[in-house]
Amino acid sequence: MKIKQLSVFLENRKGRLSEVLGILAENKVNIVAISLADTSDYGMLRMIVSDPYKGCNVLREQGMQAMLTDVIGIRVPHATGSLYHAMELLMEKNVNVEYMYAFANGEDASAILKTKDIDEAILALQEGGFDVWREEEAYHANL
Repeated sequence: MKIKQLSVFLENRKGRLSEVLGILAENKVNIVAISLADTSDYGMLRMIVSDPYKGCNVLREQGMQAMLTDVIGIRVPHATGSLYHAMELLMEKNVNVEYMYAFANGEDASAILKTKDIDEAILALQEGGFDVWREEEAYHANL
């Protein structure tokens, strides 16, 4: 139930994001979900992609600082309070969410979560009725 997130450390300069996206596009690696956080000097690009291993390798071959991280992807009903309910389940199990980003899929939405307690988080979410993405689903969502 763990999925691989492709993370890329970027200098905060003009054209750097486009360069990464171009490398992925040229190598037929599709982006399913994306998040970019920045400071004045650097950014952290986090993505769920169709082939995380290939994406990581092609970026590294081009001199990029890329790595894979285990994360959780959950389906969240598109209803008020659904995400709150998921976070309450994790809080009850003392699971801290380090960061999260989300995307809509039409009738429902999905959230990508990073936590050190990944197995405990998956169990709590499943017991609470949330559907946790499997790798084969996550890498091809929206295709």
